[in-house]
Amino acid sequence: MLTSSFNQPKLCLTPAWNPFGITFANETTVGFYPCVIFIDINNTVYTVNDEKKRILIWINNSINPNKIISDKFIDSNSIFVTNNGDIYYHNGVGNSRVDKWISDTNTFVNVMNVDAPCSDLFIDINDILYCSMSLRDKIVKRWLNDSEIISTTAAGTNISGSGSDQLNNPRGIFVDVNFDLYVADCYNHRIQLFKHGELNGTTIAGKGSLNNIISLNAPSGVVLDADKYLFIVDSGNFRIIRSGSNDIRCIIGCDNAGSQSHQLYYPTSLSFDSHGNIFIADSFNNRIQKFDFLSNSCVNPDKCVIGGSCNVQTKGIGITLDDILRYEINRNVTLKNQPLLVKMSVALTIIMFLLGLINSILSLLTFQNANLRKVGCGIYLLASSITSLLTISMFTINFWFVLLTQMNSLINLSIHRVGCIAIEPLLKLFLYFDTWLNACVATERAIHVYQGVHFNKEKSKRLARWIIFILPLCITATIIHEPLHRNIFEHRVKDDMDKTKIIERNIWCVINYSHAVQDYNIAILFVHLIGPFIANLFSALFIIFGTARQRSLAQTSQNYIAHIRAQLREHKQLVISPAILLILSMLRLIISLLSGCVKVHDNPWLYLCAYFISFTPSILVFVVFVVPSKLYKKTLKESLTTWQRRIRR
Repeated sequence: MLTSSFNQPKLCLTPAWNPFGITFANETTVGFYPCVIFIDINNTVYTVNDEKKRILIWINNSINPNKIISDKFIDSNSIFVTNNGDIYYHNGVGNSRVDKWISDTNTFVNVMNVDAPCSDLFIDINDILYCSMSLRDKIVKRWLNDSEIISTTAAGTNISGSGSDQLNNPRGIFVDVNFDLYVADCYNHRIQLFKHGELNGTTIAGKGSLNNIISLNAPSGVVLDADKYLFIVDSGNFRIIRSGSNDIRCIIGCDNAGSQSHQLYYPTSLSFDSHGNIFIADSFNNRIQKFDFLSNSCVNPDKCVIGGSCNVQTKGIGITLDDILRYEINRNVTLKNQPLLVKMSVALTIIMFLLGLINSILSLLTFQNANLRKVGCGIYLLASSITSLLTISMFTINFWFVLLTQMNSLINLSIHRVGCIAIEPLLKLFLYFDTWLNACVATERAIHVYQGVHFNKEKSKRLARWIIFILPLCITATIIHEPLHRNIFEHRVKDDMDKTKIIERNIWCVINYSHAVQDYNIAILFVHLIGPFIANLFSALFIIFGTARQRSLAQTSQNYIAHIRAQLREHKQLVISPAILLILSMLRLIISLLSGCVKVHDNPWLYLCAYFISFTPSILVFVVFVVPSKLYKKTLKESLTTWQRRIRR
């Protein structure tokens, strides 16, 4: 066999696969716990139904098996097919041999005697047959052109261990064109490479490797593409791992174990077709899953695509709460049975809402006082008390909308569309409004210091009322493009056996901007984040330096620098507060500018925490403005006393 009978696709540097798989064969066809999948260069698919003692063959993209080969094997979980269609398979535990089904004559012959099951079989281009003997902790081989059917050791010592020459329950094997042997060393949680003719291996992935970026848990399969990049069946972590030129990362099943189309449950082996699509024996889900290769990932490596091979949508920039929680939420199950991350996010949302409610109530009790509203500053802060409550309320609504629509797959599409178009833009409107009101407070304070006794309180009140009326209109005008470019994208996963049957429904809220609108959107993000910060910071500095200048003229006993230091000590919260708010808000800018292709599910806790922290400025109005001020605290105490008297009456 001078050429390989299996597919080793030549992939681009940024390959990606649809995270939502299609069930190629279900339990009715493959039975319980299918362990093996093989696809030849003609895209003929082979697997084993161990219950019915059958080898199943799909030819020419057929829905059902075209050919079924029956034999009396017991617990066979390995198969290999050569270019001429001959099938090599382990003939069960009790038979202790590897057999070959000859395609031309439809007969069976024995090709190797073994004293333990072969967890995997492989035939290299030199016609050497390899058997992975998991119960003997070794790999044996035999040249098929030799008349003797005895085998020799290719790797392992027949004693389990973690040394370089040892294996512990080896499973999947692969031999490249240089006759180098790759072994999924299952119980050692690693991938071992044995160079041709050597019995000491090198750990190239997993526990003990030099570049142990990602841990493996009971790997059961390993395959190489045309560029010798590894594709590892990380069975105990319920996922598929790929090693790139500079990294090793999860590509399929990157969430918790499960039976949804984007999840796996103890996968055991994988195989490529000639198009780069990946077929996986998803054992504990009793199915064969097909994951389509996304060719757009090579044409547009900076873009991310969602959907199926015939229904593709490109994701834009920005990470939303939906992106963070989508693969963490289990469909059609109660909140009680959701993962810890989902439960924690529910708790955090409730806590943030309660803190925001308390913040707004205390702020309203403070700034409803007529004396404080004799200047524009008090009016701004009263409005900010309301907008902060609106912001945290819309934040809570957004969270529960995402959670409930992901938990229940039967929710009407129109509800998804309304939520997609309205909730996020409204959340941004209230958030930006609140942020700019805080900037108005700082700006008016600076003007007050500059004008001194000439400060016009009535003019300040009129201006504040006009700004509160005009500001939301201006903000709406700057973000009106967002709801206009938002839409719902629906991808339906159909049953391969019955194309009219929908087995899963996935819905995304997507935003599609042209390059010009995208540039405008980024500019607006910076304006609404950096603008209020600059207003806060420069106003604070003006207050400090302006007050120091005035006092240095009135109090000549101290020089100007001494007055600046004194003002910095007295008004340090004016500098610290906007700096803290900027740092907290900066997370929101970063999240908004991240690529849609970011693998959020690799670090969901990180992104979730960043998302929640970015909204904390909305619950800090009381802490930032009321707590540091003696006047405001005194007014709050008076308001609380007044309300206590009213309640007692």
